[in-house]
Amino acid sequence: MRQRKITSLLVAIAAVLCFSTIGFASTLSEIVKRGELRVAVQSGAAPYAFIDKHGEQAGSMIDFTKGMADAMGVKLEILDFDWDGLIPALLSGKADILAADMTPTLKRALKISFTDPWIEVQPCVFTKTGATFQTLEDVNKPEVTVGVLLGSTGENIAKKYLPKAKIKSYKGGGRMVVQALVAGHVDVGVNDDLAVLTVLPDFPPNSVRLLDKRLGLGKDPLSFAVRQDSVNLWQWINLYFKTIRSNGDYDQNITYWMEGSDWKKDH
Repeated sequence: MRQRKITSLLVAIAAVLCFSTIGFASTLSEIVKRGELRVAVQSGAAPYAFIDKHGEQAGSMIDFTKGMADAMGVKLEILDFDWDGLIPALLSGKADILAADMTPTLKRALKISFTDPWIEVQPCVFTKTGATFQTLEDVNKPEVTVGVLLGSTGENIAKKYLPKAKIKSYKGGGRMVVQALVAGHVDVGVNDDLAVLTVLPDFPPNSVRLLDKRLGLGKDPLSFAVRQDSVNLWQWINLYFKTIRSNGDYDQNITYWMEGSDWKKDH
């Protein structure tokens, strides 16, 4: 009797695993069958993803997802959403992959699954060059207004480490906070250093300076994301990044988009 129960239990477990595997594989199989990889992005976040001077989608993550589509042998469809629409687009099935400068957090991971980080960025505080702020203590005061991106890690960091300051949130890409600062709508801004440094050439020379690049506990990872049932797609993306790290394509992307400035002339 006991042996029969054990056998029945093993059969049941095998059946569950079988059906689970079929479900997990469905997203990747569906993409190939469909012949199209659908990617949710937020344009206006150069050099990650933005609309270039030719009216086309461009950026580091755009090139990465183009590489993914090519490796799958399918077409690429880029779907543009506001920041607060990215996760709903993924969960609803409109997109297969979320490709944004998003930090994996425990709260977000309750809804979606993040891939291994593809890059790390440094949170920073920035202000006008002529401002008197020198330390975080100077910023953490009730009369100081801090600009952040709505729903971003920078918003959470600002609330945690600058609790006395007034937090003003903006919808859109990193350019929005720099624009607000230059226009005098906020006293300082909080974002990752890469997002700030890459847009500074579009503003008056020497108009903005970084106050403290070590805000918080250190660097923040950025990851792609998929639905929680898309396990095979999650594994495939991680394998894709391992592959391009080994063949040099990853370094080429980072050198062009993150470390250089030629892309500003090209796009």
